[in-house]
Amino acid sequence: MQQAAGDRQVEERRLHQLEKIVAVFALCAVFALTIGFAQAAPKKKKGPTEDPLDQMQREHPEKVFLRSNAVLVQDAASGATVLEKNGDVVVPIASLTKRRTAMVVLDRGLDLEQRVVISGDDLDTLKGTRSRLRPGSVMARGELMLLALMASENRAAHALGRAYPGGIETFVSAMNAKAQLLGMNDSRFADPTGLSSANVSSPRDLVKLVQAAHEYPAIREYSTRDAATVTVQGREIAYRNTNGLVRGGTWAIGLSKTGFINEAGRCLVMRARVAGRDLVVVLLDSWGKHSRIGDANRIRKWLEATAGQRPAS
Repeated sequence: MQQAAGDRQVEERRLHQLEKIVAVFALCAVFALTIGFAQAAPKKKKGPTEDPLDQMQREHPEKVFLRSNAVLVQDAASGATVLEKNGDVVVPIASLTKRRTAMVVLDRGLDLEQRVVISGDDLDTLKGTRSRLRPGSVMARGELMLLALMASENRAAHALGRAYPGGIETFVSAMNAKAQLLGMNDSRFADPTGLSSANVSSPRDLVKLVQAAHEYPAIREYSTRDAATVTVQGREIAYRNTNGLVRGGTWAIGLSKTGFINEAGRCLVMRARVAGRDLVVVLLDSWGKHSRIGDANRIRKWLEATAGQRPAS
């Protein structure tokens, strides 16, 4: 009897231990499944954080809130100033320079179909910017102008100046002579790309440049294309406009150019139809990747909100 009772106790202990083991395995399985489901469940994507200035603009539509340090908006027809902030400050203008580059080429009447070879001289040794146009690439002058204006291609812009009769020095002299002719007394140009911080201007001068550049059909067309593909050395290279507002298609833009180097910040000039008016918009020295686009959109919202309070052009 005692032996039987002892056997039963041993068996009960074994069963008890087995139950513990089973319970532990069950808990592990549940834990593993929980982790698996958590990993498999789609993660909620965080939406873009709203710019505080956008919220302020929405709450106070009668005002305009800007990140750019120098701003000028003028009526293209009357020349009346619509908005101004440090309109006379002279600052580096980066690739806004390329509009002047295109004007000098077009003023000379150079053949846009003529082939130009990209050379080692066109490489950027100042800022170290990259390009997909390799030395030895051959392109039509018109294609170089398109890439310079639309995609802000530095080697393309430099090649335009280098291939000018007389070379770069003559080209830069022509850039400065054209500035004087337009009454751009605050402006100086040192190279055809805008990579040099010695290329400087003021918002007021840049309005004059936009108005003059708008008279050239090629500049209007090339600067407002949203994208283009060129064939270079047997391979196709796709480019897009550096102005997201052009690519977005919600603005009526007749001329556009962006610019950026560290000394200049982010810059943008446009001639655009806003709230029933043709306006020239100049935004200089803006910091933050999307700051100039944000400023342009806030200016547009402000103009649309206050359109009834302003005389139509």
